[in-house]
Amino acid sequence: MTMFSSPVEDRGPLVEKDVVADEGEPCQKIAIVDVDGLLVNSGLVGLGSVGENPVALFREKLDAVASDPCYRAVVLRINSPGGGVTASDIMRHDLLAFRERPGLPVVACLMDMATGGAYYLATAADHVMAHPTTVVGGMGVILNLYNLKDAMAYFNVEAVPVKSGRFIDLGSPVEPMGEEGRAILQRVADEFHARFQNAVRQARPRHDPSRKEDFDGRVFTASQALERHLIDSIGYLDDAVAAARQLGGCPTARAVLLRRAHEPARSPYATTPNAPVQGSLFPMSIPGLDRSQLPTFLYLWQPEPTFERRAAR
Repeated sequence: MTMFSSPVEDRGPLVEKDVVADEGEPCQKIAIVDVDGLLVNSGLVGLGSVGENPVALFREKLDAVASDPCYRAVVLRINSPGGGVTASDIMRHDLLAFRERPGLPVVACLMDMATGGAYYLATAADHVMAHPTTVVGGMGVILNLYNLKDAMAYFNVEAVPVKSGRFIDLGSPVEPMGEEGRAILQRVADEFHARFQNAVRQARPRHDPSRKEDFDGRVFTASQALERHLIDSIGYLDDAVAAARQLGGCPTARAVLLRRAHEPARSPYATTPNAPVQGSLFPMSIPGLDRSQLPTFLYLWQPEPTFERRAAR
């Protein structure tokens, strides 16, 4: 069992845990790097939470793999609806930088879902494989804003901002948004959306650029994504490990998960906790008081509205 130093001192170091039955060569390893839950650049904390910062943990795992010459390839196991635009972009940037090292191919294995920023991240891999039942896509941008003016008036609560700069409180829930303000935010969303599209077009050259509807936020099954050349193949996690071994030229390499020493991992499907065990102590967010609830632009497939509350953390 090899240990790596960790910047998260209170959580202990990363350790390797063998999760595939065959022993393999001790000096050749395939790293299974898991990306689960919302992609945000902060710890998902709450009362009793055990969540880590997904962006920091992802970088830590990549650095651990890069520092060990025994690694021959990586399986990037993704199960996420996406997350913050910046968090997703940082993780993709880190993966692209990791791939610049020779001899370390990356196979992305998509689990239940890889939508929004999670699919954005997957496109940086050498090969993208989805399970037969994976939901893929959600290539869009969303900024969740709410107008609470009438609700606040009902409770006799009045906002009294002191500001300098006409649009400094653009998106505030205490005032209706005008057309000019909406246009400003729409331009930001459009630019982030264009960045997503350009990344996909560069990474997936076989995708038909005339299929503009693929970028309207809709999701696809694995077979639909394969037909559109958004993924390279359909298979299971064991198939992804086999593909990584083939790309890395190491058919007998061991497959290991990187975990904190106290976290169990007895199979390649073991997950790292990445969500609050309990929610906030406050039953509602008070505008201007809970800074963790500030809105942010998201690469996130969001059929369930509480995703936004967690992703804003």
